Amino acid sequence: MKITPEMIRPELRLMGGVIRKVMPVFDEKGLRSANRMHRLFSEGRSFSLKVNCEQVWIDRPDGSKLRVCVYTGRKTTSSCVGLLWMHGGGYGLGLPEQDIRFVENFIAAADCVVVAPDYRKSVSVRPFSRSEIPDPLSGKDEHRERKRPTSGAPYPAALEDCYQALLWMRDSCDRYNIRSNQLFVGGDSAGGGLAAAVSLYARDRGEVSIAFQMPLYPMIDDRMITESSQDNDAPVWNSKSNLLSWKLYLGELYGSDSVPIYAAPARAEDLSDLPPTLTFVGGIEPFRDETIEFVRKLRASGVRVAFRLYKGCYHAFDIMCPNSKVGKAATGFLLKGFRYAVKNFTREQPKDR
Repeated sequence: MKITPEMIRPELRLMGGVIRKVMPVFDEKGLRSANRMHRLFSEGRSFSLKVNCEQVWIDRPDGSKLRVCVYTGRKTTSSCVGLLWMHGGGYGLGLPEQDIRFVENFIAAADCVVVAPDYRKSVSVRPFSRSEIPDPLSGKDEHRERKRPTSGAPYPAALEDCYQALLWMRDSCDRYNIRSNQLFVGGDSAGGGLAAAVSLYARDRGEVSIAFQMPLYPMIDDRMITESSQDNDAPVWNSKSNLLSWKLYLGELYGSDSVPIYAAPARAEDLSDLPPTLTFVGGIEPFRDETIEFVRKLRASGVRVAFRLYKGCYHAFDIMCPNSKVGKAATGFLLKGFRYAVKNFTREQPKDR
């Protein structure tokens, strides 16, 4: 599915052309470098004057710590929705801090607490200290020897972290005035894939109930068998980046018939008893067809779904071009659906947990 400039909506073409030139495809080295710079300049920093941010460290079963960003509104409320939000990045890149615009929009749209886990990535590096920022003019390369990349954490590390954060949110309802019957999950791209995976995992384990899910343009099918996922060279995310990211995320599972539905939710056939769902996807991006098929299977399983397909839009167009007409339309659709869910969707927690 080759993407020509004419296939892209006119309002998105300029940004799409720039992205294609600056970042035509992700490779493992690029992911490591991007992770390193993210950690250096973004980790633990609040870029918002509209919401409060608290960092919490949750104990993992192995004794290590999971960092979680907890975002709340400036005004205290008696009770509110709890939203577990997972950032994107192909399962190998990113931080909770990068999705601050989503967080601000959700908190402004309806009273809620947003819990954003810094889940383990398939590509990981130790960050630079500020004194070790590379000097491109020095011609020296010692920092590369001193700071060798640490190994990444493939599936199921990210899923385990996100599910752990969901359980922590459930157990922290009193602390943050969260209504226990309104725990939502959501995310964008790989974060959307994790939202879908967490919903499946929670359904099957029966320990925690999710009332609503928002897997936006989700990364959910490792097989790359759909038309839109093959030979797609669209801006932002293309088939080459997608293939590499699935290989890194699945590790030894890649290419086998043993990939669990919690790693690639598109493989799930039984989607019954999942929470009401909202999602949207771009019409020229690799995830178009797998999202459409996921929506079809959800509806066939009796799950209520709100869905939009935005023609001529590449991956994450709402993030890349938030002030475009179509970017505003997608954000409006998301927030309208979120407000509706806050007013209408509840699910009580299991009594025997």
